[in-house]
Amino acid sequence: MQEISTHFENGIMTITLNRPEVFNSFNRAMALKLQEALDDCASKSSVRAIVLTGSGKAFCAGQDLAEATDPKGPALQQIVGEHYNPIILKLRSIEKPIIAAVNGVAAGAGANIALACDIVIAKESASFIQAFSKIGLIPDSGGTFILPRLIGIQKATALMLTGEKVGAKAAEQMNMIYKAVADEEFDQFIADFSKQIAQMPTIGLGLTKKALNAALNNDLQNQLQLEETLQTLAGKTNDFKEGVTAFLEKRKPIFNGN
Repeated sequence: MQEISTHFENGIMTITLNRPEVFNSFNRAMALKLQEALDDCASKSSVRAIVLTGSGKAFCAGQDLAEATDPKGPALQQIVGEHYNPIILKLRSIEKPIIAAVNGVAAGAGANIALACDIVIAKESASFIQAFSKIGLIPDSGGTFILPRLIGIQKATALMLTGEKVGAKAAEQMNMIYKAVADEEFDQFIADFSKQIAQMPTIGLGLTKKALNAALNNDLQNQLQLEETLQTLAGKTNDFKEGVTAFLEKRKPIFNGN
């Protein structure tokens, strides 16, 4: 069985974590194959949106502890440095929209990989768990960077120290995720939403993502300067020309992602 499966249709690349027998927990092979899949998405102009999801009942249960405790397996430093850190950096740096379709439990590194995506949509039955404290570890995969910026330092601290399980509805209410969707409506919602995103001006969305990434650390003056630079680039795209023309002609624009 392939640890990662991919499906490409209508400009959307769906990447599925595919170890359902262990709730899609990561081993080295799956981590490296996810990195390869993300690199492939970044390099292909035909890919205009990326959906990351899991097979079976879970999104991702984090690290496969059987591998982490195997004397012949990779050390923790290697797992964090070679497996997870590159995944998070790729998720944040790919200048295309990435949607986490959280179909079930997202725990440990699995939760933080989901939260590193641009837009997180979860089944109402799904949950998010900062499970690291339960085994004496600290949150990795960007969790200590991303979660406090989403929900504030107080709630992030409590969730990380206690390992409290957060249901999807509660996650939406605390601004951890974009939306919780009824289980029976989830697949269709993801299909419709990703199609909508894939039909938008891809370069403009990528530049927006770049600006938002920079805003996490920039002061106002530098952010304004960056907006000026990125807006100039966006204004040179064919999609900008199409958007303006369609507006003037009172019709729906047809963006090609360039």
